Amino acid sequence: MRTLERAPLGQSTDEKRVLAVLNEVHRNHRYLSVPEEDGRLLRILAESIGAKHAVEVGTSTGYSGLWILLALMRTGGRLTTYEIDRGRHELARSNFERAGLLKQATLVLGDAHVELAKLRGPIDLVFVDADKEGYPDYLRQLAPLVRPGGLIVAHNMASPPPDPRYIEAVTTDPAYDTLFLNMHAAGVGVTLKKITAAA
Repeated sequence: MRTLERAPLGQSTDEKRVLAVLNEVHRNHRYLSVPEEDGRLLRILAESIGAKHAVEVGTSTGYSGLWILLALMRTGGRLTTYEIDRGRHELARSNFERAGLLKQATLVLGDAHVELAKLRGPIDLVFVDADKEGYPDYLRQLAPLVRPGGLIVAHNMASPPPDPRYIEAVTTDPAYDTLFLNMHAAGVGVTLKKITAAA
């Protein structure tokens, strides 16, 4: 099927600079990163909800973080991102700096299972793309910090296979509504933390 999508266009000098860094990171990545369409989805979600605080588990080289920061550049928000590998952590820091977005990011080097205990809410958007068996624990720690109406986005919902405990948690709890997108590729789960209904 013919695709109708086109490459994103920069509206300002700052946006054009970030898009140029994104293109370079994508072309020269040494590690796996999200597909471009998933990165663009993150940007659209973050910007559309006016995110002020986004949290990412699994920084890698900063590719997905750059897409989130592209939105936060508009909303005046901040990204807190966690990475356990020092080399990837340093590469992401360099990429954020080249994009002119380092001042809007807090990069945490360490095991997110431990480091998340220090995090405070509210959080508008969470993106999880780390150890797949860790997703249930990340959800357990982060969901209480996500504001009502906020989003929890999880990568690799199609490939590699997700942890069934995570799928169970986000599809059977009435506090959430979850939709699975881009399942022809790695797959993305988008979970809305519902606003509590009035009594």
